[in-house]
Amino acid sequence: MRPPSASRGDGACLGEAAQRTPSLLRAWRVLACEPRQAWSIATAWIGGKRLRARQRLAAAIGIDHRLALPPRAIPNGEDAIPADGAILVVGAERLVPGAVARLRHAFASDPSLQALYGDGLVQDGVGGPVHPRLPPAFDPDLLLAVDYIGALVLRRGALPEPVPTHPVEAALRVLETHGAAAIGHLPGLLTVRPGDCDAPTDAVAARLAAVRAHLDRTGAADTTVWPGADGVLDVAHPLRETPLVTVIVPTRDRLDLLKPCLESLRAKTAWPSLEILVIDNGSREEATLAYLRDLERGGRGRVVPYPGPFNFAAMNNEAAKQARGRLLVFMNNDVEAFRPDWLVAMARHALRPGVGAVGAKLLDGEGRIQHGGIVLGTGGLVTHSHRHFPGDAPGYLSALRAAHGVSAVTAACLMVEASKFQAVGGFDAERFAVDFNDVDLCLRLNAEGHRTMVVPAAILHHREAASRRWTAEASARHSREVAALKERWGPLLAQDPHYHPRFDPGLSTHARLSRTEAADLSVRRAG
Repeated sequence: MRPPSASRGDGACLGEAAQRTPSLLRAWRVLACEPRQAWSIATAWIGGKRLRARQRLAAAIGIDHRLALPPRAIPNGEDAIPADGAILVVGAERLVPGAVARLRHAFASDPSLQALYGDGLVQDGVGGPVHPRLPPAFDPDLLLAVDYIGALVLRRGALPEPVPTHPVEAALRVLETHGAAAIGHLPGLLTVRPGDCDAPTDAVAARLAAVRAHLDRTGAADTTVWPGADGVLDVAHPLRETPLVTVIVPTRDRLDLLKPCLESLRAKTAWPSLEILVIDNGSREEATLAYLRDLERGGRGRVVPYPGPFNFAAMNNEAAKQARGRLLVFMNNDVEAFRPDWLVAMARHALRPGVGAVGAKLLDGEGRIQHGGIVLGTGGLVTHSHRHFPGDAPGYLSALRAAHGVSAVTAACLMVEASKFQAVGGFDAERFAVDFNDVDLCLRLNAEGHRTMVVPAAILHHREAASRRWTAEASARHSREVAALKERWGPLLAQDPHYHPRFDPGLSTHARLSRTEAADLSVRRAG
């Protein structure tokens, strides 16, 4: 049976297909094999630290979406579209009571706004469960693959007649005419799609035609697009050249990690010109030193000596200065490639003029999602998107299938053009020696107009922090870097524009709804 996202034709997974909840019996089996984890969870719960206990349980047994609401969640009544033509609704969804007043106020408050979309409720068939559609701020890349808008509300005169009848086509027209900043997300419930509202049989074809026409109109005729799984449109930007790529891998001994990492790069990377730089941060073990000598003698890589205290940012900055590649890939020594197309998938975006840092989908040792982008303001400060979800999960709004904008990505595997990296000064080695240097880099690139993107088609394994050791000194340094991140990026940390405030901030992202309504319902825009 196809998931409802496929039958609707919008490609937007709302959690319907991810109900693979571990049973209580399975949870007990997992914890029985991990008594230390079980004890840690139990002591946290008994000690009143319920949030910590829930997070540890999710890490131990995995997590999935729990977003379905009962049919009674759909409000009664409907707001009539005003007869004065001040606003025009594009799409089949109906406005909820009070929506028109909110829309009028938003447009009146900001004359530059030409189009708005809000949150929605989507029912799976008559009498079926109801799923919330909680979109991000406007993301043109995600819109090419997934209709996360549902219904688009236009200001009078935003588009010339005849106005498109499909919300994706209308949004793309507004994007072309007025720019991305003219389209806003208005948080709060605006529209509903009841179970008796059938999607057109040609919904995917209509989206495909709209996207194809948009690409042709905007000088991107060589970008290919085709229908993918469950209504998601697969988009491939052209790769007009394959420049030299430098992969930078820091290490201090840990040959058990470094060797599989480097060997996977050579065996599982389909790219004609690859340079590997290994930063040696004071390795002492003879086996590691012999391996590094053999690496250079065999012409399989270069070693950049960087003795002294571990400063991830500084050592990567130094290696970047010595790199010959047009594209830089910063990679942890506990990352392994296993699909040859990972670098091609990332380079298709990193070489685009408006894109800065590009991240990959990383899987942990259990085959679950370890990284699907970085979300600000959750998990206490920042967290990885969809962490602990099944490795093959589509992700909320199909975010684990479609390339899309995010606030930041992890430097465990981060690609960026060398010129863009140097233009913003590289990593900040003084304030973020070890932690958050990747977040800070991405946010500075974003501020310069270079969007950060995550590309789920690039998939690698990551045994996170396998080479890290926590000490009292490391803990104190981490606290200083937390304070520095809050000082520099405090307003952004309050609410990530790429993440909806209605999700529970205490668990893996996109997993549960918050029990409280978002306090700020003002219009959100990306960038």
